[in-house]
Amino acid sequence: MEIGAGAAPERMLGLDVGERRIGVAVNEGRMAVPLTIIEHTNRAADIARILSLAEAERATAIVVGLPLSMSGDDSEQTRLTRKFAADLEASTELPLIWQDERLSTVSVRLERPPTKPTRRTPKPRIDDLAAAVILQSYIDALEPAS
Repeated sequence: MEIGAGAAPERMLGLDVGERRIGVAVNEGRMAVPLTIIEHTNRAADIARILSLAEAERATAIVVGLPLSMSGDDSEQTRLTRKFAADLEASTELPLIWQDERLSTVSVRLERPPTKPTRRTPKPRIDDLAAAVILQSYIDALEPAS
């Protein structure tokens, strides 16, 4: 796995891996769109769900958000994400591609109007939107299509 540019695979999944949820996005051409949010159950079930989505969407690659600290160093979440991605990579032949995800969640929160959770309305879940930002960042970093 590497962070890098090059020719884009036709169809990709983007992942925002968190402790409680995994945001999933897919690309429609050169546009990333939110797909779903996977509520964490256990690693094997989470990986099976991702691979099922990849098959259903006919994905040819998976872009994984790499949660580096602002200084570019690994954090505890970086280490957890790397471990999850290693287990995912061992379970599939699809290439996994790292994409720096710094500020992806912040970006989503800035674009959405603020909503205050109440007892009746829970905090909005934005994991799939963050996954779309990650995937879009990867697509945008690629050379323009000819």
